[in-house]
Amino acid sequence: MVDAENEIPPLPPSYRFGDLLFGDQTWQNDDNMIKADFFLSDRAPIIWVERNIFLWALQVVIAVICLCETILLTYLSYKGNLWEQILRITFVLEIINTVPFLITLLYSPLQKLFIPVFLNCWLAKYTLENMINDFHRAIQRTQSAMFNQVLILISTLLCLIFTCICGIQHLERAGQKLSLFHSVYFCIVTFSTVGYGDVCPKIWPSKLLVVIMICVALVVLPAQFEQLAYLWMERQKSGGNYSRHRAETEKHVVLCVRSLKIELLMDFLNEFYAHPRLQDYYVVILCPSEMDTQVRRVLQIPLWSQRVIYMQGSALKNQDLFRSKLDNAEACFILSSRCEVDRTAADHQTILRAWAVNDFAPNCPLYVQILKPENKFHVKFADHVVCEEEFKYALLALNCICPATSTLITLLVHTSEGLEGQQSPEQWHNVYGRCSGNEVYNIILKDSKFFSEYEGKSFTYASFHTQKKYGVCLIAVRRKDSKNILLNPGRQFIMNGSDMCFYINLTKEENSTFKSKGERCKRSLRIHLPVQGIMASMGSVAINLQDTSRRHSRSDSLCVPDEIAKADSRRPSIAPVLEGPTSPQAYGTANEPSRDKTVQSEEDQFSDGCTTGYPPNSPYIGSSQTRCHLLKEKLPCCCLQLDKACQHKQCEDAKAYNFRNRPIIVSAETAGSGLYNFIVPLRASYRPKEELNPIVLILDNPPDPQFLETICWFPMVYYMIGSMDSLDDLLRCGVSFAANMVVVDKESTMSAEEDFMADAKTIVNVQRLFRLFSGLSIITELTHPANMRFMQFRAKDCYSLALSKLEKEEKMKGSNLAFMFRLPFAAGRVFSIGMLDTLLYQSFVKDYVITITRLLLGLDTTPGSGFLCSMRITEEDLWIRTYGRLYQRLCSTVGDIPIGIYRTKLQMAEQLEPSQSQLSVIVDDPEDTGQQGDTSTCTHPPDGRQPELLRRKSVRWVRRLSRVGPWLAGGGGDRGGPRGPSPMRLPRSERQELDQLVKKRMHNLGLTATINGEPQEDEGAEWNANSHLALNLDEMNGIHNSHSYVLINPPPDTRLEVPDIVYIIRESPLVIVSKDADSRKSSTGNSSCGQQEE
Repeated sequence: MVDAENEIPPLPPSYRFGDLLFGDQTWQNDDNMIKADFFLSDRAPIIWVERNIFLWALQVVIAVICLCETILLTYLSYKGNLWEQILRITFVLEIINTVPFLITLLYSPLQKLFIPVFLNCWLAKYTLENMINDFHRAIQRTQSAMFNQVLILISTLLCLIFTCICGIQHLERAGQKLSLFHSVYFCIVTFSTVGYGDVCPKIWPSKLLVVIMICVALVVLPAQFEQLAYLWMERQKSGGNYSRHRAETEKHVVLCVRSLKIELLMDFLNEFYAHPRLQDYYVVILCPSEMDTQVRRVLQIPLWSQRVIYMQGSALKNQDLFRSKLDNAEACFILSSRCEVDRTAADHQTILRAWAVNDFAPNCPLYVQILKPENKFHVKFADHVVCEEEFKYALLALNCICPATSTLITLLVHTSEGLEGQQSPEQWHNVYGRCSGNEVYNIILKDSKFFSEYEGKSFTYASFHTQKKYGVCLIAVRRKDSKNILLNPGRQFIMNGSDMCFYINLTKEENSTFKSKGERCKRSLRIHLPVQGIMASMGSVAINLQDTSRRHSRSDSLCVPDEIAKADSRRPSIAPVLEGPTSPQAYGTANEPSRDKTVQSEEDQFSDGCTTGYPPNSPYIGSSQTRCHLLKEKLPCCCLQLDKACQHKQCEDAKAYNFRNRPIIVSAETAGSGLYNFIVPLRASYRPKEELNPIVLILDNPPDPQFLETICWFPMVYYMIGSMDSLDDLLRCGVSFAANMVVVDKESTMSAEEDFMADAKTIVNVQRLFRLFSGLSIITELTHPANMRFMQFRAKDCYSLALSKLEKEEKMKGSNLAFMFRLPFAAGRVFSIGMLDTLLYQSFVKDYVITITRLLLGLDTTPGSGFLCSMRITEEDLWIRTYGRLYQRLCSTVGDIPIGIYRTKLQMAEQLEPSQSQLSVIVDDPEDTGQQGDTSTCTHPPDGRQPELLRRKSVRWVRRLSRVGPWLAGGGGDRGGPRGPSPMRLPRSERQELDQLVKKRMHNLGLTATINGEPQEDEGAEWNANSHLALNLDEMNGIHNSHSYVLINPPPDTRLEVPDIVYIIRESPLVIVSKDADSRKSSTGNSSCGQQEE
């Protein structure tokens, strides 16, 4: 009975829900319902809340307005599907949050009913998204996808957390009654997956809500994060934007390229940031292609990640130019894609980019690289333009006149501190690397410590004395009121304080630390100079001034003076460089003494007549106007083809023409307009006519009539259809006795699927030429500079392997010129136009560097400006002794300015291969010394001084070695005795086989085979190991056992050697005598005219 009395009967459904919903208290006095009342009142706070009457009225008004707006928008957006509009989440939420308030108007007890108004946060999120989209649409901002996605993600996360906080706090009113802080703490801990457990829901509705919110978060948030990650990756590919605030407060440049390769990027960055003034600049790269993997890896390096910004976009789209903030950029560089098969199409794209940039930001300085010279005039509005084919062909042509001009120019336009090779044990590496740090700088004369004291002095006087005191080579000048730069304006030019001086030095004068030191040395020399030294110098001056009326020609400018040569009491002295302008009658020029000889040679060589003038037909607009040797009457086009007889000639091969000078052969794919820039330097009017080399073009494709019309005015210019792959074509064009063979990179092979394979065919063909004609001077153009290590490749050459190791070490040190120690590059036998990309980059800081380079190459001519040429040092010139004395001799006699030396050295025994090292050990000259195995040719006294007689013997032995070549090892086997058979016999047999192959081909073609320059009529004559085709045998094997390199602006105490070639800037042929006199025309010689025949 007790259990029955204590048992609580179940509540009827009407009372259970009636109490909860309507607050019916009729059962409050029933004792049996005490526990049921407790049960109901415990869950009542979930349904009922305390709500102020004014708050209720405000909520009702807002609910009515929102409901009306929702119904109106639903009606306006109705498109035939009513259920689609009704079942939208926003519509359902509006109904849940507004209709219950309208119901409370009909039944007042429901005014305190709980309505989940916190769900309005999702409606607010939706409204915020629409507002941001409308805002972007109003301000026309299209690049905001990333911002919108971040906003959506943040708002979704906040809405989830806010909904969970409000729901938990409300439901736990029937449980442990959590505060707002504890609710926030619980939600943060739960959504962060930490879950400490100190706060947790107590009743099942709260637990159910937490489960629902976690499920919603697992569905919604990953989708949002995925969309955000996708947009982030796409933004990383496209590069994002460069903010307007950064553009206004920081300096940046824009680089526009078709495709970005790692080599191009590193060349640009290394050269651009090599200047101290550009360290705070930013580089914005605008490229339409996706970022390469290697480029991405490099741009993640901290050194570049803070400076370089990559943007994927096109220069033809204004929105991409706006992203890069081009209108605020300091400069815009537009580079062409040289690896395209159709280079004309690549130029057209570059032109459109330049036009688009100029249209978008007309005040932004523009630096444009173009490929074809005929397209250059389309971008002449740009501040600086570099035409690749113009520079390429001009460099290749000057390489035939002045050896290694390509190396000289490449080293000048690269930024280097001259530290390369300083750790190498070889002396030539140290000297070569140190001199490679010389660059061209400029300064106003009156602001210079170098040149200010020479105001009012002649140009040659200032150039010589600054080189003597400071080691600075003054090469050019520009008047304040003129835009023209004058290379070596000559002895008539007087320096003014406002003149801009251009000089070659290791560093800028502003960064020099030896200015005061030089002044102290000068003062100390004045104080401590011995009296006898002063008297001796005065005597030298007096002796030389006694004969100032004597004319000095360029041919005898280096000869020992007659009166000095007769007196053996002291060494020959050199005339001083005069301060004022030198009268032409005082020193004369080289042209006048040799004029009769020149005219006589003209009659012998050109029976049809030759004159000088400007070429009548220019192949393209904007071609350089240079005076050249021209024919009075143009040749018929049929006479231009070398291997085809016509009614005017019967010759069908180069040998039949009986050329006076050895030809220069050019192998090219097509006869483009750029070849014009190869012919012009070789036919310039300042070159003597008797020294002009015939030019033979081997073309894969027939030339255009326009090209033939252009070259038909030049003397001794021929072409033939053929290929360097064919030995027959090479023999017909005279490769067996050619002076130079120029191999131009073919456009059809410039693009390859694998990087660096574009040069494969060219390299193999040149190697074939190298093996067949080992004495031929081959100048090769490559697409990729890294491939120059394969030129004249010898697998077992220990010296080349050592240079390869040195190159890797220099590259690890961050050198921009790591390839400079490769023997083909140092000797000027290989060239890549990619090396001159730095010319455009340096012009941002040095706006004069392109102009000076064009003047040096002869692409531009300015009245009164000199030109680059060279002269060879012979045994008779060794009395000058040092480079500084040569500088003085040239300045005081003919007004030439030397700027460097091309030096050839014989490799020592330990540097050669085992077979070659034995060759250098067994070389002796019993006829001269009477001793066996004398090694004095490659050793020097400890004190560094070498007697003159020993130097001359050394020179003769080196020449004898170059004549005898590797066959000497076979001939010296008898003297070796116990050494056994010579290891050189296998290469000798291979050499014989190659020579026999060439001889047979010449015989089959009806060409006359020559041995040592003499024609061989007897077909059964023995083709012995000591014979060769006409390949300039005196130099054949000296090429293999020697190395050549360029010394730019060497120290004045550098000793001259045989056979050094000195680069000089010769004064203009038009020398101004006085203000009242007219310009005097003179034909000046080039490098070879200043040399004497050995």
